[in-house]
Amino acid sequence: MVLSKTASESDVSVHSTFASRYVRTSLPRFRMPENSIPKDAAFQIINDELMLDGNPRLNLASFVTTWMEPECDKLIMAAVNKNYVDMDEYPVTTELQNRCVNMIAHLFNAPLGESDAAIGVGTVGSSEAIMLAGLAFKRKWQNKRKAEGKPWDKPNIVTGANVQVCWEKFARYFEVELKEVKLRDGYYVMDPEKAVELVDENTICVAAILGSTLNGEFEDVKLLNDLLEKKNKQTGWDTPIHVDAASGGFIAPFLYPELEWDFRLPLVKSINVSGHKYGLVYAGIGWVIWRSKEDLPEELIFHINYLGADQPTFTLNFSKGYKNIMENCQENAMVLKEGLEKTGRFNIVSKDNGVPLVAFSLKDRSRHNEFEVSDYLRRFGWIVPAYTMPPDAQHITVLRVVIREDFSRTLAERLVIDIQKVLHELDGTPARTPVISAEEKALKTTREITTAWRNLVKARKTGVC
Repeated sequence: MVLSKTASESDVSVHSTFASRYVRTSLPRFRMPENSIPKDAAFQIINDELMLDGNPRLNLASFVTTWMEPECDKLIMAAVNKNYVDMDEYPVTTELQNRCVNMIAHLFNAPLGESDAAIGVGTVGSSEAIMLAGLAFKRKWQNKRKAEGKPWDKPNIVTGANVQVCWEKFARYFEVELKEVKLRDGYYVMDPEKAVELVDENTICVAAILGSTLNGEFEDVKLLNDLLEKKNKQTGWDTPIHVDAASGGFIAPFLYPELEWDFRLPLVKSINVSGHKYGLVYAGIGWVIWRSKEDLPEELIFHINYLGADQPTFTLNFSKGYKNIMENCQENAMVLKEGLEKTGRFNIVSKDNGVPLVAFSLKDRSRHNEFEVSDYLRRFGWIVPAYTMPPDAQHITVLRVVIREDFSRTLAERLVIDIQKVLHELDGTPARTPVISAEEKALKTTREITTAWRNLVKARKTGVC
């Protein structure tokens, strides 16, 4: 049975792709068409739709790398047809990936000798890396509880309310209770003291973030380690730490080398980092590194005999001059921050030490809000997200600009100019109509009735009618 027909040459204009009837009429959108179309017409149709996407270089919401060196582009295209999980057939790719794991492990101060092999794996991103690290913690905790003859069916993990959604996915998918430390005004990361208070005998680990997505701030892993060591000594537990360094793992070693957050701290047992963020590589590549072989339970390692060999799974990454690039990102963040401060209209929520980003909020929200600023900036091509903070700071709304390698000083200055234009335009428009929820309406009505009743009672007491 013939499922499709090939287009004849007589159907195709040899003069212009746009003169072809295939780009002048609508094609099926959700079913396989009966007839084929020429490859140039198919390319043009898809390319035209993709033009409606935002410009990745102007997407200031994303931490993901949007520019790489041309030589890296060539390497990617040269290797894109390799099934890289087939380690036996592509041993050089395997060797390159193993080198990356070891480089990152040494970068994070893993306790390795020069000839020791690091324990780690490449993933499609930090989400998968977190799943693997979380499973290792859960299985190790369960094994210990079983050996002690104690219940092992109610594991929990302690995090801040500012964690990325992948932590919530891990908790739900793998049946682990997520115990979150709430945020508060002026403190938008996990408080180590409150985190340790939540730790109990069922806690498989405490997850700290090196570079919060909300404001770029690094959590105090050193203080967390010290407090947790003290609690472990008092209780006899051995609750460990995982560091989610998705954004900050390739920043801290180069900008803040003295900062203790990694395997220099004894309770840090695993670290994840995104190669496709400040690792300067296109999506999607992530890494998870364990402190030692003992921290990755053997039963989680699969040995697959596929296409003739016993194979683990790793992927490929690149390396560049990180220190200069990170310093440049930080400098451009300061240029943007100073430009925003000069307008006199914003409070800066982000910290100078952390991920190179600028998070800011309006000082005066009586007429317009951050969501309107975000919407108006899209007219200039900028994609700048506005979002509310997690509980208990949800009344705070911020705008966030992520400074990547390709965000130049010229673009930083241009963004400030466009923000000033947006503010000027908003100043000349009517104030927004506040959206009142059903709960707020009911509360307002109750207050009005109460006030009217009080006034009526007061009037009767004074004889005024």
